[in-house]
Amino acid sequence: MQNLTDKQKLVLETVREMSENGQGNPTTYGIAKYLQRKGMSESVKTVSQVIEALEKKELVKRDVFRKIYLIENGNMPSGLEDVFQVPVYGLASAGDALAFAEDNVDGYLQISESLLKPSAKAQLFAVKTLGDSMNREKINDGDYVIFEKKDQDFEYNGKIVVAVVNGMATIKKYKKLGSGLIGLFPNSTNKFHQPIYIHESDSFMIAGVFRKVLPVKFISL
Repeated sequence: MQNLTDKQKLVLETVREMSENGQGNPTTYGIAKYLQRKGMSESVKTVSQVIEALEKKELVKRDVFRKIYLIENGNMPSGLEDVFQVPVYGLASAGDALAFAEDNVDGYLQISESLLKPSAKAQLFAVKTLGDSMNREKINDGDYVIFEKKDQDFEYNGKIVVAVVNGMATIKKYKKLGSGLIGLFPNSTNKFHQPIYIHESDSFMIAGVFRKVLPVKFISL
């Protein structure tokens, strides 16, 4: 292997560590924050310079989303242009609005475009379902559910959404009931689950609209 500086060795090992411990392939910003949390004072600018040097040495490569892949050990996946990453934000029933911020990503799903052709990949995110309140929609406990962020003018009526109400995230069907009343309805075989009623003037957030469910029964644990 080519001679590397101490900083290059550090960043290279960090890329490997982050990609192998379930955090997905990192960005330059993600590496800098990861090192800062470990007590190091590496800036985004410094990490960026190191990544550029490693690219010239053909030890790492970045995709169109600036995600960094190791290539010195064959870690660069084939057909990369056909596979994209979606950030996972934890449990749908146990997150507040801040759970959908970049710093709270729990990991990344690798998804083939043959399964999901996104209109805007950067707007997609995933949550892991907790509970059976939407099992009639084939969204079961533990499943990964892909959502897409929309602008304020999007019409959510009749759509399955992930909503944040009183600091709690929940997957429900959004329905306008008139006079400013909105219902968030479960669709479950479990009669315990009841609708949530809110007013359009209340403080709540629709984080995204349903795109696809990825059942855990197909995942080897």
